[in-house]
Amino acid sequence: MKGIIFAFLGGACITLQGVANARISQDIGTWQAATLTQLTGFLMSLFILLWVRDGKREQFTKVKPMYLFGGAFGAIIIFSEVTAIQQVGVTFTISALLIAQLGLTFLIDIRGWFGVVKQHMKFPQFVGIGMMIAGVIIMKF
Repeated sequence: MKGIIFAFLGGACITLQGVANARISQDIGTWQAATLTQLTGFLMSLFILLWVRDGKREQFTKVKPMYLFGGAFGAIIIFSEVTAIQQVGVTFTISALLIAQLGLTFLIDIRGWFGVVKQHMKFPQFVGIGMMIAGVIIMKF
């Protein structure tokens, strides 16, 4: 149950962040909004890290170097989301974003990429993604 609550919280924050960034980018520019968002995200994460203190600095050295670039995707995410919101609106952007996430996570699960345990997807999962895609297409037209 706790995982589902965090998933909903994360989803709500993605939407709120996208809308806020789109508004900020109208005033200062898209890359400036991405920079500001990344900076405030870093500061918030640092504050939480210092407050919670649930890890050790030595653990940073155990991370594979290629995974350290994960945060860099944030700049591309913000730029893409802001641009999409300004061009097609919030609802369609978030719907398309979720389908893209599901599609890629499906591949990651099926192929076992990034050290993830391979999952065997069944027909209902394929139908579910198909229905989501159909829903977005219907919503757009």
